[in-house]
Amino acid sequence: MESISGIEVYPILSLLIFFIFFVVLYTWVYTYKKEKITEMSNLPFSDNDNDNQ
Repeated sequence: MESISGIEVYPILSLLIFFIFFVVLYTWVYTYKKEKITEMSNLPFSDNDNDNQ
């Protein structure tokens, strides 16, 4: 691996991408509207029979 120039950048870059992904995911989850989460969590229990026909 020492013969490849610039290889030391890839582990740093992959860690940075991994970290940024989870920070963005964390931000998205905690800023999501609570009403929408409640609505989605109740979808399996809804009484809409029109969806199954």
